[in-house]
Amino acid sequence: MGHKRSNNEDCFGYDLAKKLFVVCDGMGGLAAGEIASRTAVDHLLTHYSRGGSGTMAMEDSLHEAILSSNMAVWAASQTGPHVRGMGTTLVAACLDQSRIVIGNVGDSRAYFLRDGACAQITQDHSVEAERRRLGLQEDAASLRQFITRAVGVAESVQPDFFTAEVGPGDSILLTTDGLTRYADAGKIALEVNRHASVAEACAGLIEIAKSEGAEDNVTCLLLRLL
Repeated sequence: MGHKRSNNEDCFGYDLAKKLFVVCDGMGGLAAGEIASRTAVDHLLTHYSRGGSGTMAMEDSLHEAILSSNMAVWAASQTGPHVRGMGTTLVAACLDQSRIVIGNVGDSRAYFLRDGACAQITQDHSVEAERRRLGLQEDAASLRQFITRAVGVAESVQPDFFTAEVGPGDSILLTTDGLTRYADAGKIALEVNRHASVAEACAGLIEIAKSEGAEDNVTCLLLRLL
């Protein structure tokens, strides 16, 4: 929980058997954001598979699971005015031996950490990020809260996907903007590299946000390959 909000619209989940990990940051009035993020996480974990016959690529399985999650949130948003217009960001990672696939919608992010360095993998789907990519940086920070893609706000959604080869010692951080508005890649690297324990590293990252005011809720899910 951050310092400003009375409810937590973040949600995360994982399935170690499937090597699937997901973080969501819901949006909507009253409890709708919580419903959206929980629905997306639960649906993704339930509907992701690597194709039991081995015929479906990992990217395709993740893509189908995100699209299915989008439809589940969209359908739930049609059930009454209290949930109308709800949605959620989503960032997910799935692993297969030395290969990782990242999928994202919205401004929750994935970072890759190796040899003491940290790099942002995903691109934010937000007005701020798109203006910066166009070189229009004036007043961009004031547009931070306006995202251009989200799970569940329409019947269809277009996720982005990224793949990488990973090995022992590498780490992947999935996190909401409750952290990234206060910590850039350099600050994240310094904090994660201070700790041998992933739990302690996540606690340290959350403390960074809290020390800066934590206007939003903060979720960090850190994977470290052994």
